[in-house]
Amino acid sequence: MNALAAPGFPEEQVRARARHGTAAVFPDPATYGARLFGPSPAVAPPQDDLDRARIVPPVFMPQRLEKLIDLAREPEFGDVDLTTRAGGLTARLPLYLSAFGSTRAGSGDLALHASRQAARLGIPMVIGENMIPVHGYRRADDTTRSALLARVEAYLEASPEDTGGVIVQQSTEDADSEVWNLLYSDPATRHLLETGRLAFELKTGQGAKPGLGGMTVVGREEAARLARRFTVREVFGPDADHRLRCATPGTFTDEILRQQLRFMRNNFPRARTWVKFHPGRDIAHAARTAWAAGADAVTIDGAEGGTGWAPGVFLDQVGLPLAECLRRVGRPDGCLLAGGGMWEGGRVLRALALGVTAVGLGRAALIAVDEDPEHGLERLVDSIALELRLLVSALGKYTVTGLDADDLWWPGDPAATAAPAQPAGARTGVTTGGPGGTP
Repeated sequence: MNALAAPGFPEEQVRARARHGTAAVFPDPATYGARLFGPSPAVAPPQDDLDRARIVPPVFMPQRLEKLIDLAREPEFGDVDLTTRAGGLTARLPLYLSAFGSTRAGSGDLALHASRQAARLGIPMVIGENMIPVHGYRRADDTTRSALLARVEAYLEASPEDTGGVIVQQSTEDADSEVWNLLYSDPATRHLLETGRLAFELKTGQGAKPGLGGMTVVGREEAARLARRFTVREVFGPDADHRLRCATPGTFTDEILRQQLRFMRNNFPRARTWVKFHPGRDIAHAARTAWAAGADAVTIDGAEGGTGWAPGVFLDQVGLPLAECLRRVGRPDGCLLAGGGMWEGGRVLRALALGVTAVGLGRAALIAVDEDPEHGLERLVDSIALELRLLVSALGKYTVTGLDADDLWWPGDPAATAAPAQPAGARTGVTTGGPGGTP
């Protein structure tokens, strides 16, 4: 019996990929020659604009010709290079492991297994908020390591020297615990600093509950222990065994954000500077403010993002979908990262075509590791990587940075048929062919 469930998420498809890897990209080979295939009737209607877009290869492919000349042979999908630079870190794939935070799923054995597999894959790993305020911080000479350092250690044990990296979030309660100060001076993270693979991410919000801080469910005893640092509420009733632990969201204006980023760059000059936003209506202004202040990366959680512990009204009714966030941002001024419902190559490619540099795997990663703690995430990512190579090659391109909005078409959008052609290889934001029409 699997420990995790994910209603509303394609859990069974993710588990199949965690078991079978690249084989899950194709129909059952036993049906070859005995079944005629077309669009699958089992595919559910698209849930948002990002899934609604079609990927549309051109007939004429000048970049394929360039690749042919370079290779002196016809290019193949295996020639697609998926390596990317995400927030100052080198990644073998345009993916990263999203933050799990201090939740039970995100700070136990599943998180350790996910850390090791992300390291072997050569993709960056984000460690979420409130790890130290909840679990404490114990250094290498202590008997028991902290949950945060255990994840860092697991990642380092399996990580190549030249790819990936660790990104540590900080929220209001983390700042009170001086999380970044502790990590920046700890010998456990020295190797990450020396190899340029440590980043700090200022967290201003999250997709599951825009405008709110983190929330977890705790027992009575743990609630009493955490009450010094967090607000604890008896929302489940005074006699219930559970309590709601609430973190504060923090207060931000454009000037506060600029000051925070300036502080990060001055005080931690060897660490990369990231900032994470929830899907707010002013997301374009927030992103531009962060890039202008020197952020190495801006991360956006769409309303589809997050591992989902939030009031139901927030999950159903609050925040912009990721496609709308990307439409409002348009052509990014810097490195743009995004998360929200990512689990297969088509959705990943559509985000990349709209200007995203890399996408985060959150729920999909946890489900894959729950299915197979040793190799589930690796198999899931292998299947996504194969799909990306097939799709990028079909578009006549051989790097993910060559993708642009002309590679997408939205059914029912008249403007989508009149999108102006972009120069070959240009990296653009959303044109008039983007979700929702003209920005």
